[in-house]
Amino acid sequence: MPEPLSASNARLKELRKLSRRSVRTERRLFLADGPKAVEGALGVPGCVIEVFATPAAAMRYAGVLGDAPVTLVDDRALAGLSDSVTPAGVVALCRFLAERSPMAPREVSDGPSRGPESTLVAICADVRDPGNAGTVIRCADAAGADAVVLAGDSVDLYNPKTVRASVGSLFHLPVVVEPDPAAAVRRAQQAGLTVLAADMAGESLFETDLSGPTAWLFGNEARGIPAELGDLADRVVSIPIYGRAESLNLSTAAAVCLYASACAQRR
Repeated sequence: MPEPLSASNARLKELRKLSRRSVRTERRLFLADGPKAVEGALGVPGCVIEVFATPAAAMRYAGVLGDAPVTLVDDRALAGLSDSVTPAGVVALCRFLAERSPMAPREVSDGPSRGPESTLVAICADVRDPGNAGTVIRCADAAGADAVVLAGDSVDLYNPKTVRASVGSLFHLPVVVEPDPAAAVRRAQQAGLTVLAADMAGESLFETDLSGPTAWLFGNEARGIPAELGDLADRVVSIPIYGRAESLNLSTAAAVCLYASACAQRR
């Protein structure tokens, strides 16, 4: 067995630079941290360039890694590549996922979609928290959604915290980056989806017909959905608060809305 690479290795020093968005964008490379993320990345042909693992992790996750190219590194070197407080011991160097045109669900269905046409999409407008973005992607995947759109001034899709919070779901369904939130809404409507803006001032989620093709529009964690963007939606829908909590956080609200639609569409 070859000697594991140390943190001083020149190649690993270069990989640590991928913690910066500018470097990721320039090189079109990112790191997927943890066994679930690595497993998801390995499921996308051509995505993984190389896997880095500690000797113990290489043995523990041998079933996940299969015949992927694995470079052994010591614990300190792996910690330098991981964004986690307690690294699992395995990180993959990945290419950016295939780019897609701005939000067009019928085009998105050419990828790993659940059917011939998209029926459920999540549009995140100016979502800045990487943990929230990754969790929305995970919830959308779990609810059987066809795509997620990160629109406007949203967090970088390949931010290490976003990748980790998606727990592999980033690699399961298309995630579209659209600089213009209004364009994302219009494209969804042109594709036949009803756009529902999730906001505290709207009709009750539980009194809304969710059986048709739907795109949920979620806004910024602090500011919500801008009025001019909300005006483009077909309807505004709220989640009733029955207790004393002021509100739900973004990812929790997204999970409730997406699952409500998923259940209604399957009745």
